[in-house]
Amino acid sequence: MPMIHARRYDTLRSVAIEIEAGRIKQISATEERGELPFVAPGLVDLQINGFGGIEFNDPQLTIEKVRQVAHSQDAFGVTAFLATCTTDAYDVLSHALATIAEAIRELPEVAARIPGIHLEGPFICPDDGPRGAHPKQHVRPPDWNEFQRFQEAAGGRIKLTTVSPEYDGASEFIHHAVASGVLVAIGHTKATSDQIKAAVDAGARMSTHLGNGAHPTIRRHPNYIWDQLSEDRLTASLIVDGHHLPPAVVKSMVRAKTAERIVLVSDITSMGGMPPGRYKTGLGELEVLASGKLVPAGQPDILAGASLPIHACVANAMRFAGVDLATAIDMASRRPAQLIGLDQRGLEVGAPADLFLFDLPLAAGEPLRIRATYHVGQASSLP
Repeated sequence: MPMIHARRYDTLRSVAIEIEAGRIKQISATEERGELPFVAPGLVDLQINGFGGIEFNDPQLTIEKVRQVAHSQDAFGVTAFLATCTTDAYDVLSHALATIAEAIRELPEVAARIPGIHLEGPFICPDDGPRGAHPKQHVRPPDWNEFQRFQEAAGGRIKLTTVSPEYDGASEFIHHAVASGVLVAIGHTKATSDQIKAAVDAGARMSTHLGNGAHPTIRRHPNYIWDQLSEDRLTASLIVDGHHLPPAVVKSMVRAKTAERIVLVSDITSMGGMPPGRYKTGLGELEVLASGKLVPAGQPDILAGASLPIHACVANAMRFAGVDLATAIDMASRRPAQLIGLDQRGLEVGAPADLFLFDLPLAAGEPLRIRATYHVGQASSLP
């Protein structure tokens, strides 16, 4: 029977965790030892677009490529994530959704890591700024019939969809999606206060990467950031990679929303895990800077997505917002798990043994240092 000796992330006490049949059988207190790593419930990332040169929005996406991305996240303490497909042509999205669904059906190792899909778009704002890096030619108003076709291609595995409620009929679309069991997030939007309220009344429960996918300059107040920040029925996802949001903004948002209504996401793209340099991609030539910042080649002040995994966001949340370790971990593990219906009991007897072992960063700016990641009690091989 596997046994883990570590320090709990929440109480900081030394424990021995006994695992049987993929679940936590027993947790026993042990003598304090300073060299022990921390143990925490596995990280759950609701927004992973790809990794290591592989993008889910790929007309040539294969089951093997999905498998590679699924395994890649073990190195960062991630035990579950939503494969994220973004705004694109119908055929490209249908192929991506169907391929991810097939990988989940055919490969138990993928099913254990990818519990569902996040469809981010194509039902978003077409304007520069709110649209972000999504291609304008493929942006379109919410269409329930089209979404149902996407869901059919995905084998019913779309768990989260990001939409802009600025369109006529958006509230009806949100109502249908929520009734079908899909979590709806507001994002990439220029919606008015009334439109945001209507979306929440219709069942929207989340804000996608709040503070990003926005106009460079917006009205002081009211505006769609304040409206979502103040709405207690919305949980906000934040990209805390040190590039998407300044530290003061992260701190203010966590204070305003409270940690109970914040989840951390990486929004990592195919450039994640790639060494600094220039790369030709479907979005044109991109550049990974030495800092990990992803930009259009030669334009260091403009973001082109994210390239840092979520374990970096956890460490940054502690630095930027001043939250403790348990709070930062929960924002990237138990809280997102709860949003998509996964078991989120954490370190409790009977809970799935989806865990990770780690050490705190050695220096400012570094991520958590991952020692091991466990899927249903089995340690993964880390690179």
